[in-house]
Amino acid sequence: MSVEEMVKMLPEDLQQEVRDFVQFLLERGAKRGRAPLKLEWEGAIENLRDSYTSVQLQHKVSEWRIGDS
Repeated sequence: MSVEEMVKMLPEDLQQEVRDFVQFLLERGAKRGRAPLKLEWEGAIENLRDSYTSVQLQHKVSEWRIGDS
């Protein structure tokens, strides 16, 4: 059953609450927007440049992130 079908089954006052809530979500989403990407980590692993190729480093970072190192 779709959301629209379920909403149509509600009494009119509850349908209005659903519309109000959806409007709230839309406004909240518009306010959030997308923050610009921060590159605070840039250069953090520069000391590993000569120890790994870029592909090896990608694999190593994945290991560090999931704790398999």
